[in-house]
Amino acid sequence: MTTYRAGSTCRPVTIGRIAAAAIVLVLTALTGAVAPVPAAGAAAATPAGGTAGTLAACPTDPATPKRQLRAMWIASVANIDWPSRTGLSVSAQQAEFRAWLDLAVQKNMNAVVVQVRPTADAFWPSPHEPWSQWLTGTQGGDPGYDPLAFMVSEAHARDIEFHAWFNPYRVANHDDPTRLVADHPARQNPGWRFAYGGKLYYNPGIPAVREFIEGAVMDAVTRYDLDGVHLDDYFYPYPVSGETIADASTYAQYGGGFGNIHDWRRNNVNLLVKELDQRIHTAKSWVRFGVSPFGIWRNAATDPLGSRTSGMQSYDAIYADTRLWIKQGWVDYVAPQIYWHIGYAVADYKVLTAWWAETVKDTGVQLLVGQAAYRAGAAGQDAAWQQPGELTAHLSYNRQHPEVAGDIFFSAKDVRADRIGAVSQMVADHYSRPALIPAHGTAAAPPSPSITSAVRTGGGVSLSWQRGGSSSPTSYAVYRVGGAQTTDPCFFADGRNLLRTVRGTSFTDATAAATGTYTYYVTAMDRPHHESAPSAGQVVAATGPFSVVVDNADAGFTAGSGWGTSSFSAQRHGADYRFADPVAASDPAWFRAQIPSAGSYRIEVWYPANAGYNSATPFIVAAGGGNQVINVDQRAGGGQWRVLGTFTLSAGTYNVVGVSRWTSTGGYVIADAVRITKT
Repeated sequence: MTTYRAGSTCRPVTIGRIAAAAIVLVLTALTGAVAPVPAAGAAAATPAGGTAGTLAACPTDPATPKRQLRAMWIASVANIDWPSRTGLSVSAQQAEFRAWLDLAVQKNMNAVVVQVRPTADAFWPSPHEPWSQWLTGTQGGDPGYDPLAFMVSEAHARDIEFHAWFNPYRVANHDDPTRLVADHPARQNPGWRFAYGGKLYYNPGIPAVREFIEGAVMDAVTRYDLDGVHLDDYFYPYPVSGETIADASTYAQYGGGFGNIHDWRRNNVNLLVKELDQRIHTAKSWVRFGVSPFGIWRNAATDPLGSRTSGMQSYDAIYADTRLWIKQGWVDYVAPQIYWHIGYAVADYKVLTAWWAETVKDTGVQLLVGQAAYRAGAAGQDAAWQQPGELTAHLSYNRQHPEVAGDIFFSAKDVRADRIGAVSQMVADHYSRPALIPAHGTAAAPPSPSITSAVRTGGGVSLSWQRGGSSSPTSYAVYRVGGAQTTDPCFFADGRNLLRTVRGTSFTDATAAATGTYTYYVTAMDRPHHESAPSAGQVVAATGPFSVVVDNADAGFTAGSGWGTSSFSAQRHGADYRFADPVAASDPAWFRAQIPSAGSYRIEVWYPANAGYNSATPFIVAAGGGNQVINVDQRAGGGQWRVLGTFTLSAGTYNVVGVSRWTSTGGYVIADAVRITKT
């Protein structure tokens, strides 16, 4: 059984390992239109296509910001997210991770934060520490491939940033050193560790320990193409009632010049953060260094610089002086875990977001907000978290603080679970279009690319381009504007026209309708995400009859919380499909489309087939004379377009095809994709 420490990190901990008094202690302690700005000092915060003065007059939609980091934590400790369990085959582990990345793409996210050093171990062949037990079930067990190299490659293939997440001091979720592999550094150097709260930790006060931890992190930084280095909130251990950290002798040896052990402990953590920042940027200037601290630094009742809250203070409890790190510029971003709802008296989401925004203001440090996706719709959570709109309300409030550059959601499995439809609502309200990652650093933007080909194919519009001059951009952004257009800088002022970012020089726009005339543009971005001016526009004229495909991952698809998501079948259309058990109620999943004119349309459906799926899945067509229902045997005929028939449809944008759950036959009903073609 697992639970979550109230109001703190919200990472799973085992009840049997924590004294009841500790839970009481923490529970006692813890009784809603502006696009995010890039880091201070970034090369002109001017979107592609015009000057700052020109763009200032451009109308923008706060729901489609130009730049916003959107990420989810993928936790490996205790197999929370990935791998789902130990001992999976290489192919199974890799398939699971690809599915997480595909989920991120589906949700228009652009980064993942993946735990690669959860318990003083490694998800890569580290010369410093053993292979993680969470891969094979045995610490030191070789998984048969290099997971970190694989994950970085797969993320970049989708132009998703990969931030490697390291837990600095935790050695084990138990306190028995004999259970560590024989050559574990914490076993070979018993003086480096202490036991506390039923767990083993490295002692932050020993300089050799700090050097060792930094070396372990830097091995990954220097050997892999990381976009970020990410520390979580575990510094000194969270307090456990009745226990004392066993570092008095270390303080006596190294604490000279400090008036008390508390200031010395804070300095130990400060040194780790400061030195890691220096070493990371010396090795690779573009790699961002960030920390995800506990949501409260200090309360205003304790320190006038603190927030109007009354919860546990990370400055005092775990010796994390996050405010100092921001003011000194020792981090590139901070992602406080503001895991409380709006209106929570002890730690109001709005109060804390405003405090962190004010703290990073004018520092050049970007603010990302750690969001509690795990709370939404979960049993035992406060009533506010049983409302589907709580998460989306958080992001709406963020718009009042331009310092908020994005959000990270804990954790991936909760994003996928989408309990009570909270994540779906948030995505619909805030992530309907892709977004560029906020720029950082002072490098000049690369030259404009040039489109060399734009042609219609059976799969849409195929684009190719070449880079500008001798530059070496990291990625490209593809924009599409309806009609044959003369370039307007306002096309690029927000994300409404952004189709995709890619790490290549070609892209196929599968959403282009045959009857649509479009103008395409491409921009180039360097590693810190500075964007070039746009290419010359390339017009692609309309051709052929109207035809549109709506996939379950598109904005035109809607389904209730009873519908799950799966990528199991290779016969799927796109990255995944939706499934649901039959019930004595319609509860349809709907495919919405814009029908250009009244007339006859051929409707086709795509679904993966399986012997266990439903033999009479009801498909509803909103025809001009009233709804028509066609039952489809989804046990066969999958992986291809299947014609439902030709129907008279009215003009307009509406739910055209639905998949109902109301059927007397057994097996999942499947909703994947529909194609509507004018005849």
